[in-house]
Amino acid sequence: MDHTKIDINPFGTARDGFVTSVEDWPPNVKAAKDKPSPSSAHLGLELLAVDRERGIVEMAFQASDALCNKWGGIQGGNVAAMLDDAMAFAIGLNLDWGQISPTLELKVSMMAPARPGRLYATGRVVRRGRSVGFVEGELYNEEGQLLAAGSSTANFVTLKKR
Repeated sequence: MDHTKIDINPFGTARDGFVTSVEDWPPNVKAAKDKPSPSSAHLGLELLAVDRERGIVEMAFQASDALCNKWGGIQGGNVAAMLDDAMAFAIGLNLDWGQISPTLELKVSMMAPARPGRLYATGRVVRRGRSVGFVEGELYNEEGQLLAAGSSTANFVTLKKR
């Protein structure tokens, strides 16, 4: 079995726990979709589907030439940022309102060059404790080829009211 290629056609479809209707997403995820961070907007983030129960998100990025290095590939830091977004949204599915989940550490392995165009990412919670969560993510091209994989540790922080 080839683990470096997947069928991306189901991405963003309502199936087996995945919800595509923004109205049914957790409030913090809806808020992030309604007002994306400048970084996410620069990456071309589009949230497609969430499975809150299993802690999985599916998203796409419209990667522009502005994300590329001088050889035409998407610069590695931008690939890492895409995976960081996917993993952050996954761990954020079950945060309480007023909580954030800053990344404590991030590891990314590049499998193949990422090129401009539509890219797909998944983020999934591996384990969630009371104060720390462990997350994994993958980035694919339009043919379903695995471009990069990552793992992350996030810390849960409750923001204080001013």
